[in-house]
Parts: sequence; C-alpha cells; structure tokens
Amino acid sequence: MKPFKSRAMLLAAALLACASLPNVNQANDETIAMKELTPTGKLRAGIVYAPALSVFFAVRDADGRPRGVTVDLADELARQLGVAVDFMVAPNSGLVTDAVESGAVDVAFMPVDDERKMRVNFGPNYCLIESTYMVTGAIRTLAEVDRPHVRVVGIANTTTIRAAGRSLKNTTITAATSVEAAVEMLRTGTADAFALSRDSLSPFVAQLPGSRIVDGGFQQTGIAIAVAKGRPGALAYVSAFLERAKASGSVRRALDQAGFRDQPVAPAAE
Repeated sequence: MKPFKSRAMLLAAALLACASLPNVNQANDETIAMKELTPTGKLRAGIVYAPALSVFFAVRDADGRPRGVTVDLADELARQLGVAVDFMVAPNSGLVTDAVESGAVDVAFMPVDDERKMRVNFGPNYCLIESTYMVTGAIRTLAEVDRPHVRVVGIANTTTIRAAGRSLKNTTITAATSVEAAVEMLRTGTADAFALSRDSLSPFVAQLPGSRIVDGGFQQTGIAIAVAKGRPGALAYVSAFLERAKASGSVRRALDQAGFRDQPVAPAAE
C-alpha cells in the first residue's frame, strides 16, 4: 500500500503543479512586460500636439499638460500598469517615432506605414483616418492639387507627407515642422494646399476664410499603439490593452470626450 500511496501523492503533486503553471506563466509575462514598458519606473508616453484637437493630435491646456484621445489612452495604460505617466509632447509624429525607436519613450500612438514598421513595432489600430488636402484659391478637387504651379505642404517625416509625395506626379511637397507652421503657410499665401488627415483639417478651415477640404483622399491608414523593437513582452501587453480598451468602450469614450462622436472605433484585430 505504501508504494501506491507514494505514487498517488506524487501524481497529485504533479497535477497541482501543472494546474498552477498558467498563473506562473502569466505572472512571468507581466513581470517581463513591466520591465520592458516601465524601465524608469514610470510610463513615458509620446504624444503629438497641434493647435486643435483631432482623433490623433492632442492640445495643451493652460498648465501645459496635453489633452486628447491619445492622452486618455496613455493615462489608462499607466493606471493598469500601476505607475505614473510622463508625457513627451512633440509637434510631429516623426519626432515621436524617433523617440520610440531610441527608447527615449516607452509607448506612443502614431499613423502606421511601411517605413515606420521597419523602425518600431505596432500593436492594433484604435481608429482609421483618411489623408487629403486643405486648399485655398481656385483649387476645388484632388486632381487640381497635382499641378506644376501648386505649392503643397505637409508635416516633416510623417506617413501623410510620404504618401502625398508618392501620389503627386506634377508637383512636389514641402515639409513644415508642425501643423501650426503649415497652416501659417496657407494663411500667408506661401502654400496652396496642406496635406493632413481629414478630421484634423476641419478646425483650420473654419479659421481661414476661403479655404476648403477637397473631396476624396490619397491615403487610408490606421493610428496604432507602438513600442520599440526588441520588446516582445511590451508589445504583447499593449496589444492586449488596446483590444480591451476597444471592447470595453474606453476608446469610444476618449473619442466622444474629444468631440469625435461620429468617428468609428477601429475593428478588433483579426
């Protein structure tokens, strides 16, 4: 009887150990994710600002703190991690891409394109956007932007300026360092068309009499959460976080709070 009891006890112990493995693995995964996402003990989040809110751009409040959809999502991620959040606020997404790649920030949100995929790792999209042109003067259509005499401006080192550059065959595009600088070029008459996402352009049309947004667009892209390459634990964690945020209504609330009630949330990743 004793050998049988010993074998039974060993089997029970083995089963108990196996039953606990998922919890152990989950704890290990979370530990790895925390180390990769918060190496300084805080979540450093890259945010892009502009003079007006969009589904991507944040604005600065009087105290200098950013406010917008991406800020709300970064705040929620930090709460789930149980850490404070530090914001790096930049005037264009190219600078934020640089910061993610170098490890100066731990997480960011930015439009996805093939060039950025070579530099950072993307999780799921939280929304989808269309890039088009805000124009002045006699320009009325997308085709009329692509004429030799038309002066086009975009934001340096962004998916939009790269896509516009590929689509324009009869003119070229000039890089501005920020949305504010590009809008000022339209206002002063040193540019005729400004390439940006449709949702971001509407506030500036209201501020510039005679301007308009053309029908149609030259790029459809997603805005996604991003982390540095070589951090698989961080990528898995932020990907799961964003899918939960879409399913729970957190992304919907962030869009609504920013005034974009008609903007659809991106579908769940397949």
